[in-house]
Amino acid sequence: MEVKGVLKERVCAVVVTYNRKVLLRECLQALLGQVRAVDEIIVVDNASTDGTDAMLAGEFAAVRVLRLPNNVGGAGGFHAGMKWAYEEGFDWVWLMDDDTITEGNTLNALLETKESFAEAVRPCLLASKVVWTDGSLHPMNISSAKRLDKDPEGVMSAAEHSTVSVRWASFVSLLLHRNMIGRYGLPVADYFIWNDDAEYTARVLRHEFGVLVPASRVVHKTEKKHTALDAAPQRYYYQVRNVIWMLTRSNAWSGEERTKIMLVHSRWVFAYLRRSRFSWPSIRAVGSGLRDGIFRAPKTVGL
Repeated sequence: MEVKGVLKERVCAVVVTYNRKVLLRECLQALLGQVRAVDEIIVVDNASTDGTDAMLAGEFAAVRVLRLPNNVGGAGGFHAGMKWAYEEGFDWVWLMDDDTITEGNTLNALLETKESFAEAVRPCLLASKVVWTDGSLHPMNISSAKRLDKDPEGVMSAAEHSTVSVRWASFVSLLLHRNMIGRYGLPVADYFIWNDDAEYTARVLRHEFGVLVPASRVVHKTEKKHTALDAAPQRYYYQVRNVIWMLTRSNAWSGEERTKIMLVHSRWVFAYLRRSRFSWPSIRAVGSGLRDGIFRAPKTVGL
């Protein structure tokens, strides 16, 4: 059942894909089956070479496709898709990867929850509960809750609506109001993969109110329930570099938060090296990430 007034606001789902047409097909079929229909679906195709373009043209003619000339990663894809949706005037942008499988009520639960708040304190960002295929929480997509002593009003308000006030969240089923794009810009495309969502949502939620909605659920259908510690060296490079960029090139975090992130990340890097038995590829990935994080900078965020 749809909430009165919800249909007045237009929602654009932004799906970023790269060479995963089978999962993308499942993702789109689920999106097209939402109880509250999505007003527009746009697939940002990172120059896939597996026949994704033909599959979309043949099976999903109603879905818009923004095909990029090069693979710019998840970060670049979300940057491009959010920019398009903002310029097209959509009220809400619903972000997800191509391996995000929504349930029929996923979007409606987000919008119903938003409407349940008084207009003056309505969240500008709403995140779904993200599980793996076995129903357990996916460790790559667990939102970080705001502390009661840092934001007592927001935390209590969220709890009263069966939600959790969050400090940052994943782009795996994230509903964002267009005003946040106008106010805080776009994700940093140069992140390529990893931590672009943490940095962006933390940038927004340092000043704004957003919630995790447990009643809205998606399956993040990764091959296995992984974390960054399971990554190949060429991917872990981005984890190292991007965390340094978050700490030194972003206003998303307070000084206290920066210190905590630095300490936690240092332990993770050591754990990664130890897990890899200090192999040369892993040492090189960490070293390159440190170098590029410190001595290079991402492009300026903007519209």
